[in-house]
Amino acid sequence: MPDSVTSAFSEPEDYEAALRGEDVLSLLISGGGQFRAKLTQISLSATRLSAAEERLPRIAFISIPTDTMAILFPVGRAAAPVCGGISIGAGELLTLTPGEQFHARTGGASHWGSIHVRVRRLMEYGAAITGGSFSLSSGIGHLRPSRADERMLRGLHAAAIRIAAKSPQMLVDSEAARGLEQQLLHAVVECLSVAPIVGERQSDQGNREIVVRFEQLLRSSLGAKAQIQEICAALQVSERRLRLACAAHLGIGPMAYDRLRRLSRVHRILRADPSAKSVSVVAKSNGFQGLGRFASDYKAAFGEYPSTTLLRKALQ
Repeated sequence: MPDSVTSAFSEPEDYEAALRGEDVLSLLISGGGQFRAKLTQISLSATRLSAAEERLPRIAFISIPTDTMAILFPVGRAAAPVCGGISIGAGELLTLTPGEQFHARTGGASHWGSIHVRVRRLMEYGAAITGGSFSLSSGIGHLRPSRADERMLRGLHAAAIRIAAKSPQMLVDSEAARGLEQQLLHAVVECLSVAPIVGERQSDQGNREIVVRFEQLLRSSLGAKAQIQEICAALQVSERRLRLACAAHLGIGPMAYDRLRRLSRVHRILRADPSAKSVSVVAKSNGFQGLGRFASDYKAAFGEYPSTTLLRKALQ
């Protein structure tokens, strides 16, 4: 059944949970300030649409399902995330094919939109429209469709987001939702079939794969408290190669990213875990030994000291 929801967020963990529907596995805020985000999500039969406004820089780890392809683009003149090390220029669309994993980072405030389409439905529709074979390029790429095709796709997306925000009951009407989806599928096929997709260079794809493996390592017990030399040995890459890959895809170095992940984990525990009673215990269990520096970094990241986060939870 068609559905839509528009939500505002003041905590990164709540926003991260909502972004799970956009295939986001994790979200780390990489700059200080008051967190604010707004997200509109629309679910149709074979497509999902979203539009997000974010205030702070962040790094997300994303995994596209094997039965889905996605298109990402900036909304208005605002910046869109750098995905897999690829920036989206004016008039361009980013294509994300099934099964791809990558990091998407922003350097500040951003406003982006996305369209997720079930591959089987897209292939059927593409073959019907083109009258022949229709295929998808692999990997992450960007394309520059004709201005008319781009405006059509963006216009349909923008109209749907406006309806979802102001008159969401209109999208519950199955007939209206079906008509919107058919127009969207047609616009997606036109963009993908007319404009050539510029894919990743082999070196860029190699760096993306290194950073994805780095992410997976940090999520494992092996990466819990590993040093840079141990990480490089496990990944079988040089320290220089890892640093260059992380700079391109994460915007920060590997150990800074590891620290950011651990800070975020502490914030999540202090804010929501009822068993958390001591800041020092939670900090040390997540690899922080120098509690003075930890408290300073925590305040820079989340705008308050960890003891304040813990106290707010106790008062709720």
